Amino acid sequence: MKTTLTVFLKEVKENLRDRRTIMSALLLGPLLGPVIFIMIMNVVLTRELNKADQPIQVPVIGAQYAPNLINALKQQGLVPQPAIADPETAVRNRGADVVLRIPKGFGDAWRKGETSQVELIYDSSQRDAGGSVERVKGMLENYGRRQGAMRLVARGLSPTMMAPVAVDERDQSTPQSRAGLMFGMLPYFFVLTGFMGGMYLAIDLTAGERERQSLEPLFANPVPRWKILLGKLAATCAFSLMSLLICVIAFGFCGKLIPIERLGMRMDLGLSFASQVILMMLPLVMLLACLQTLVSAFAKSYREAQSYLSILMLVPVFPSILLSVTPMKIADWMYYVPLLGQQVGIMQLLRGEPVTAAEIASCVVTGLVVALLAVVVTARVYQSERLAISA
Repeated sequence: MKTTLTVFLKEVKENLRDRRTIMSALLLGPLLGPVIFIMIMNVVLTRELNKADQPIQVPVIGAQYAPNLINALKQQGLVPQPAIADPETAVRNRGADVVLRIPKGFGDAWRKGETSQVELIYDSSQRDAGGSVERVKGMLENYGRRQGAMRLVARGLSPTMMAPVAVDERDQSTPQSRAGLMFGMLPYFFVLTGFMGGMYLAIDLTAGERERQSLEPLFANPVPRWKILLGKLAATCAFSLMSLLICVIAFGFCGKLIPIERLGMRMDLGLSFASQVILMMLPLVMLLACLQTLVSAFAKSYREAQSYLSILMLVPVFPSILLSVTPMKIADWMYYVPLLGQQVGIMQLLRGEPVTAAEIASCVVTGLVVALLAVVVTARVYQSERLAISA
C-alpha cells in the first residue's frame, strides 16, 4: 500500500500544479453547469412570471362588433391594441404573440342565441407565445361560461344543467415533486461532472505519460504494476469526487436563487440530499475512472485519448434520454444497473420521495462490483509491455 500511496500523492501534487486540470476539474467543470442552468431558469421564469402578472396586450380585429366581450376581457387584464392588416404574417414574424379576430356576424349570432365564433391567431411553435395564448384562451372560456349560465337563467333553467358531471380534481403532487420536473436534468449534470472531473487526469496519467515516454521508467521499478494503477486510479477518483462535491454544493446554493416559490414549488438540495447523492455516485465515479484509464491505455498520444473519451462521454447521456423519452415506472431492478440506478435514485430525491437504505445499498454494491471488474480488466491491460511504448 506504500507504493500505491506514494503514486497517489505524487500524481495529486503534480496535477494540482497543472492549470488545465484545475480549471477543468475544480472550476469550469463543476461550476459552469450550475451557473448556466440557474441563469437560464431565472431568465425564463422571471420573464414568464412577469408576463403573467402584467396586463396582456392583444391586437383585436373587429372589436366594434362585440363591445361587451371586449369590456369583459378588459376586466380580466386584456388591453386591446389596434387591428393588424395581416395578422397571420405578424404572428409568424413575431410581431404579435396572439391576435383576436371577431367576425362581422358575431352580434347577429349572439342576439339569436346561437354560437358566436371568434378566431385566435397564433403560432404554437413559438414558445414565447404559449403563455399569452393560454391566458387569452382562459379569458374567452370564462366569458363563455358566464354568458352561457346567464342564458339558462334567463330561460328559467338552472346553470347546473350544463354540467351533468362535476370533476373534483385531487392533485397528489407536492411542491417538491413538481419542482422535480423542472430540475430533471440535475442527475445528468452530476454524472457528467464526475466524468469531466477525472477525464484530463486519466488521460495525462496514462496516454500523456506514454507520449512523454515517462511510463516506461515508472514500470521499470521493482513494484507490481497493479499498485501503480491503484495509485493513479485513486488520484483520478479524488479529483472526480472533488469536482462532483463542488457541483452538488453549487446547485444547492444556486437553487435558492430561482423563484420557484412563486410557482408553488419547493426544492430541498441541502445536506441530506448532497450526502445521498455522493454516496450513490461514489461507485460510479470509480467505474468512470477505470473506463477512462482503460480507454486511455489504448491511445498513443494525449490528443488521441481525448478523441476516444469524447465518444465515451456520450454513455452517461443514454439513461437520461431513456427516462425522458420513455417514462417508466420506477422498479427495484433499476437500482442494480449502473448509471440508471444513479439517475433514478437522484430523481426520487429531487421529487422529495424517500430512497430506502436497501435501494441505496443495491445501487452502491452493484456499482462497486462492476467497478472492481473494470479495475481487474484495466490491471490486465497494464501488464502489457506494449503499454509503455509510445510508438
